[in-house]
Amino acid sequence: MPSVHLVDRGVVRVSGDDAKTFLDGLLTCDLDKVTPEAARLGALLTPQGKILFDFVVFEAPADMGGGYCLDVLTVHAADLAKRLGFYKLRAKVAIEDLSGSLAVIAGWDAPRPADDSGLVSADPRLPDLGWRAIVALDDAPDLATGTAQEYHGRRISLGVPEGGRDFLFGDAFPHEALMDQLHGVDFDKGCYVGQEVVSRMEHRGIARTRIVPAVYEGGFAADIGVEVMAGEKTLGRTGTGANGRGLVMIRLDRAADALAAGQTIRAGGIPITLEKPGFATFAFPGEPVTAG
Repeated sequence: MPSVHLVDRGVVRVSGDDAKTFLDGLLTCDLDKVTPEAARLGALLTPQGKILFDFVVFEAPADMGGGYCLDVLTVHAADLAKRLGFYKLRAKVAIEDLSGSLAVIAGWDAPRPADDSGLVSADPRLPDLGWRAIVALDDAPDLATGTAQEYHGRRISLGVPEGGRDFLFGDAFPHEALMDQLHGVDFDKGCYVGQEVVSRMEHRGIARTRIVPAVYEGGFAADIGVEVMAGEKTLGRTGTGANGRGLVMIRLDRAADALAAGQTIRAGGIPITLEKPGFATFAFPGEPVTAG
């Protein structure tokens, strides 16, 4: 029954009277849908609509100080805090990098920590990912029973990408990183940074590149960042892999053409089979094309 201390994750806290309206005007997720019982996947984008940071947003109840905690890669926590500070202007908010005192725990098929141990929520991306919690760093060793490799193996098997691993920050749109599929973008909320581009991609259906799961022939996944090919044509690049499976960011139209032509798709020279994740609602390479 694994629960894992994700040692590469840190926490940025945004608190103060204006914390909710401040964040709601910046992030892809709707802060009305974030409660002390329900976290939300979100991102801060460039004005051009590309992901600068992705994170899980928790709301702290009043008896824990209130405000919001952003569960983000530790190496980017200070940069996220600094970037949010650029937007602060006269907003009544305090922005703190608390990565030195707080820890992120993820668990599945394991009891959730008690609510008074920290901020606890079902993983907002996918129920099969289990739960996620922010706790005091000193308490993390007592709550962890598994390894990061187990967590990432499960994440990869479910087809869930993470920034900094499966896509580069500043280079991918939310649709490409499946944030529209994993409840990370709320299309009915007000304005936020990069909204116009993301909304246009949604309503015009122009997301041709996506991260999708792949099964490797022979049981060994390719390294991160190698080309995915069909014949002489490049389809995309690999992301993380584990246990003979991996995530690849590819052009869906090129993959569909390759499969229609009977070509083998390879990643780092290894034949792969693309596999549609159960949560995906977009057209997938190899599916019959329906007249519309």
